[in-house]
Amino acid sequence: MTDFTLHTKESAPEASKSLLDNSEKAFGMVPNLHAVMAEAPTLLEGYQVLHKLAQDTSFNAEELTVVWQTVNVEHACHYCVPAHTGIAKSMQVRDDLIEELRNGETLSDSKLNTLKETVLALTRGRGNAEKSQLDAFYKAGYEHKQLLEIVLILAQKVMSNYTNHLADTPVDEPFKKFEWSPK
Repeated sequence: MTDFTLHTKESAPEASKSLLDNSEKAFGMVPNLHAVMAEAPTLLEGYQVLHKLAQDTSFNAEELTVVWQTVNVEHACHYCVPAHTGIAKSMQVRDDLIEELRNGETLSDSKLNTLKETVLALTRGRGNAEKSQLDAFYKAGYEHKQLLEIVLILAQKVMSNYTNHLADTPVDEPFKKFEWSPK
């Protein structure tokens, strides 16, 4: 494993300093993921932009959590699952949904489960999905717009999940109570 620096505003490359300020304003701290990403200012900036855009999609808080956590669990991201558990709780997502997602279970809400299965199909299929899965997605009430928004969020999650795998990013103190490991 390569040693990655958890940058502070003092140690970060010049182009990352204002980005770390943005992180601190948004989260009340510099998340360790952002501290690692600061090594490559373009990565950190891209991640921040995609995070904002993900929040601006047509998905509600539960749906956004389903997309984020489905990818996090599928990628077995030791950092993002607990972080997005905390984020989901702050967005007042139901605890039962959070736990179903963390445990890789079938979701009790059939529409959300169809969303989860579509996210899994796209993640595992590298953007390809069976016609039957897409038909189920549309039948559940989703449209082309939401299918493309999954692609946006998947890109965001690839950036964070892969960074965390490479850097073995330590889980931030506020999220340690939600630590997770794959089954």
